[in-house]
Amino acid sequence: MGRSIAVIGAGANGASIGADLIAVGHDVTLVEQWPAHVDAMRSRGLRIEMPDRELIVEPRALHVCEVAELRHPFDVVLVVMKAYDTRWASELIAPAVAPDGLVVALQNGMTTDAVAAAVGSDRTVGSVIEVSSTMDEPGVVHRHTAPERSWFAVDAAPRADVVAELLSASGTVARFDDIASAKWMKLVSNATVLVTTAALGLPMADAIRVPGVRDAMLAAGREAFAVGRARGHRALPIFGLTAADIGDEDAVVETMLDVLYERFVVEGATTTVLQDWRKGRRSEAGDLNGLVATEGERLGVPTPVNAAVTALARRIERGEIAPDPSNAALLRA
Repeated sequence: MGRSIAVIGAGANGASIGADLIAVGHDVTLVEQWPAHVDAMRSRGLRIEMPDRELIVEPRALHVCEVAELRHPFDVVLVVMKAYDTRWASELIAPAVAPDGLVVALQNGMTTDAVAAAVGSDRTVGSVIEVSSTMDEPGVVHRHTAPERSWFAVDAAPRADVVAELLSASGTVARFDDIASAKWMKLVSNATVLVTTAALGLPMADAIRVPGVRDAMLAAGREAFAVGRARGHRALPIFGLTAADIGDEDAVVETMLDVLYERFVVEGATTTVLQDWRKGRRSEAGDLNGLVATEGERLGVPTPVNAAVTALARRIERGEIAPDPSNAALLRA
C-alpha cells in the first residue's frame, strides 16, 4: 500500500498529479470545490487526456465541505489551489494532516509562508510546479504536458525526500536548497507570461507573436527579476536550465521565456489566468504581477509594466473590458 495522500485543489493540474499518483499505487483523495467535478469523478472516474495517450482512474473525491468528516490522517497533502486560496485551504486541511505529515505548497506565487502559518514550518515543504493543462468538462482534464514534459522543484531538505519521490511520478523533479529563490524565479516567469498573454484572449503561442507583446512580456519579467534580487533571492536555473545558462543575469528573463516556450508551451494552450477569466473567476494576477508591483514599491524598485499589467487585469475582472488583442497597447506603462 502506498502513502496516504490528499490533493486539495483537484482542478486541471491537481487532478493530473493525483491521477499519476493513483496510477503508481498510492492512496489518493482528491478534494475539490467545483461540485460538478467531484460528482463526475465519483460517477464515471477521472480521465486525463494527453497528446499521445489517456489515463483513466477512479479516485476518492470529496467536496470541500466533506473535509470536516475525515477521520484518517494524511501522510502528505499537496495544496494545488489558487494562490489567493492558500491560507484558508491549508487551515481547512490542517486537522487531517498526520503529526509527522507534510503539506506541500504546489502552486504559483509565494505561498509557502501561508501554508506554514496553518500547519507549522516543520511540516511545510516549498515547491515549484510547471504543468500545462486545462479542464472545461467535469471529470476530464486536457493535459498538454505529459509527465515526460512536466517539471517540479522541491526543497532539498531531507524531510522533503518523500515529496520529491511522489512528484517524480508526474514529472521531472529538481531539488533546491533555496526553494524560496526557486519559487521567485517561477514567479518571474509567471509575471512574464500569464497575465500578459491572457489579456489578449489568445493562446500563449499566438499572443507572443502579436507585435510589441514579447517586448512587454520581457519588460515585466525583468522588473520581477530585479525585485527578486532586491528581496535577496538568488538567480537559480529552473525549468531544467543549468547554472551556465543563467550566467548572464541581463539575459536570464529572455532565456527562461525561450526555454518555457520551447519545452512547455504547445499550440492552443492558454494560461490559467485566461482559463479563470473565461469561467468568470478572478485570476492570480494580484499574487503575480501585483505582488511584483507591491514589493517593488516597498523596496524602491520601479515596476511600471507590472503595475500596468495588474491594472489591466483588474479592469478585465471588473468587466470594464474583455481580453482582446487590442489590449496589447495597454500592457506597457
